[in-house]
Amino acid sequence: MRLTTRTNLAVRTLMTCAVNDHRLVRKQDVAAAVNASENHLAQVVNRLAQTGFITTVRGRHGGFHLARPAAEISIGAVFRAFEAGLPFIECFGEANTCPLRPACRMGHQLERAVEAFYATLDPLTLADLTDCNTGLEAILAIDTARAHTRCRMTAKRAAEAPALEQA
Repeated sequence: MRLTTRTNLAVRTLMTCAVNDHRLVRKQDVAAAVNASENHLAQVVNRLAQTGFITTVRGRHGGFHLARPAAEISIGAVFRAFEAGLPFIECFGEANTCPLRPACRMGHQLERAVEAFYATLDPLTLADLTDCNTGLEAILAIDTARAHTRCRMTAKRAAEAPALEQA
């Protein structure tokens, strides 16, 4: 399975917003931090706003920020918002021309595998990826003078930390 560039940029954009939760984030800041095209990122930011993950502020001093706390943003939901409309294989799409479809047993198994993939990501939150991640903060902090390490490690997250690092 290969994720689209848009999904990858969406997660990077959300991580940038989470790390910089004390300010509005601008598209050009994210593009520079994650090595992305501003034009491609504009499409991602638009989709993130449409799906309610971020709130945008227009104008000269505008930008965007998370629409809700990072702990309430499921990575599985983000992936679904960007990937679910794309068929994993031809037989999942409306333009299916595969002659094997009536007798193929593979499609059902692949549907289960894709759902298992999303189910694995559903409990993972943006906060799980960003909280207490000083390395990520060092990379994504936009205003380094105001960058601060904020470790909000809960007992649950502390227990999961070794599992998250191995994943």
